[in-house]
Amino acid sequence: MATFSYCAYKPISTGGPTELDVVRNRELEKFLADAGLYESHEEAIKREEVLGRLDQIVKTWVKNVCRAKGFNDELVHEANAKIFTFGSYRLGVHGPGADIDTLCVGPRHAMREDFFGELHRMLEEMPEIQELHPVPDAHVPVMKFKFNGVSIDLLYANVSLWVIPEDLDVSQESILQNVDDQTVRSLNGCRVTDQVLHLVPNIQSFRTTLRCMRLWAKRRGVYSNVTGFLGGINWALLVARICQLYPNAAPSMLVSRFFRVYSLWRWPNPVLLCPITEGSLGLAYWDPRRNFKDRQHLMPIITPAYPCMNSSYNVSTSTLRVMMEEFHRGNEICEAIEANKASWGSLFEPFAFFEAYRNYLRIDIAAESEDDMRKWKGWVESRIRLLTLKIERDTAGVLQCHPHPGEFSDKSKPFHHSYFMGLRRKQGSNPQQGEQFDIRLTVEDFKRDVYAYSFWKPSMWIHVCHVRRKDLPDFVFPGGVRPAQPAKSESRSVSKSLGSAKTSPDGAFSRKRKHDEVNTGFSSKESLAMSCSDASSPGETRELKRFEADIGDTSSSATLVDNQVEATIKSTLPVPASGAAVTETVTVVQSAELTVGQQSGSHGVEDLGDEQELTNGVKHFDGANELQTEPLTPEQIVGAATSEEKDRIGDSSHKVLQSEGLEELEPIEPAPSSSIASAAFVVPQKPLIRFNFTSLQKTTEST
Repeated sequence: MATFSYCAYKPISTGGPTELDVVRNRELEKFLADAGLYESHEEAIKREEVLGRLDQIVKTWVKNVCRAKGFNDELVHEANAKIFTFGSYRLGVHGPGADIDTLCVGPRHAMREDFFGELHRMLEEMPEIQELHPVPDAHVPVMKFKFNGVSIDLLYANVSLWVIPEDLDVSQESILQNVDDQTVRSLNGCRVTDQVLHLVPNIQSFRTTLRCMRLWAKRRGVYSNVTGFLGGINWALLVARICQLYPNAAPSMLVSRFFRVYSLWRWPNPVLLCPITEGSLGLAYWDPRRNFKDRQHLMPIITPAYPCMNSSYNVSTSTLRVMMEEFHRGNEICEAIEANKASWGSLFEPFAFFEAYRNYLRIDIAAESEDDMRKWKGWVESRIRLLTLKIERDTAGVLQCHPHPGEFSDKSKPFHHSYFMGLRRKQGSNPQQGEQFDIRLTVEDFKRDVYAYSFWKPSMWIHVCHVRRKDLPDFVFPGGVRPAQPAKSESRSVSKSLGSAKTSPDGAFSRKRKHDEVNTGFSSKESLAMSCSDASSPGETRELKRFEADIGDTSSSATLVDNQVEATIKSTLPVPASGAAVTETVTVVQSAELTVGQQSGSHGVEDLGDEQELTNGVKHFDGANELQTEPLTPEQIVGAATSEEKDRIGDSSHKVLQSEGLEELEPIEPAPSSSIASAAFVVPQKPLIRFNFTSLQKTTEST
């Protein structure tokens, strides 16, 4: 396998930190330490002891398997298995209480059935093992448990070797020979992690920056692959790319450049740390020219290890909109920090999710026991993103969803969890008078997917309903206490928090209302007619009354700096026919203003959307994207990032169109959904969820 260096792509800037940057970096590191991101020395030692003990257990297990299968004493003596780590622990960015992603590599004759059989039995009998939960039918089979209080996610890969050497190198391509797809996926976590550490120019700067971005993403509610945002591996790849573009920058500079670059990024241009290679084993890899599903991916972030895959296929139009708004917000705050007008604390302010929207979908689930609840919860969480995709599909992208990553619980109701999803109309859409979006069938379709759980029990139920902001339950608020006064919806534009001019309350309200009507396409009052299926027990329904409600939020449309950005994207991909490499170059011109949510319509994600018209195997989102077959001149490559920095935002890529715990590289294969293309025009016989949008002109006249 070819070895790639981060130098394969020319950096934007090789400049180092100034004295002021050093000061800001010291302040950032203190902020991270005060936030409790670093584990204690005692906890670190405990993790090492647990991993050492686990390594001994799997070595004993593989010898037991050999004896049980009748192998001779010599082979039993040589039998071996080895534990590897990956994910946040291997990258060195884990925090206190974080789980450890581990991989057990065993010989060819120790099958996966032995792993979930004999090894599971051994662990079950050990008193130091708690909450043992095998998931053998997952896309990446995993055994979850706690070992002396340390959470472990254990994968298994049986490679085509009779004996596993202690110095086994899983980064070698030969390790993938003659293994099944589950083993390839299980090995991929370790291989990707090792390759990322190899491709970044400064590992310590990478780690500090990644810790920062993980904290930021969690506080802003965009850290969750399973929900449709980004998970740990995604954030690691994005940060690694910034480290390549600014190899000598301090972490404080890398954080600032992170937001600058990705607020200007023109998705679906993919993020690549190195060229995609075809490899010698014939394994499937990410290639939109040959794979139709790869063309549907909205935010491709490609893993660097063969076979290269898109790690962010879960992203939808709605979640991409949310993340882009957050990137713009982060960029504005970082610019203010550089101008000494803000502190690092303002960047990490938690996003007030329950003050940001006026309407929410509430998804309640319940089970009968703790074990059933754990299984049911993991399954439902892996399906929630399908509801977002289905709503986008059935409303032509007009109704956008913002799922909250994570559940809420009412302590008075055991084995009961609630999930919430903010609702708003796509900014810039022009509703027609009386336009309605009936999503009853959408919700029913989603519930059918959920109830298709292989281990479903009658005591497991799900209930989906609408709730207005004023009617949110108290347990979703910090400490279970509802704010004294309803706060204004949070704007993702941070100009107000960074010292905008003071205005009178009336003036502020006028501007707020004008912003809602002009930028989001909503008047201050619109009609929302809605009913809801209630699955407190399967088959039961109830009708909700009609009412008047606002359906927009007050999020501002994100704007870019007032200049143009020319991003040159290069990538080397193998030609399907001959296998020879060809260089494709794409020039993308970024306009001065980007309205979040500009990609309209259904995007046909995986099985959920209609096929869209493709031109020459490349999906174009706007007229500014031009596919070129000839290399660009140096003059064409150079662009302006800001008025003070005329560097190119090169993304080393090409213009092409990809549950629980270890969800980061696990795709969802939903059951075929029923056809509901005309759901908006069908009068259903059952209760329905209907959104009625009154035209702006009519509402304005009535006021």
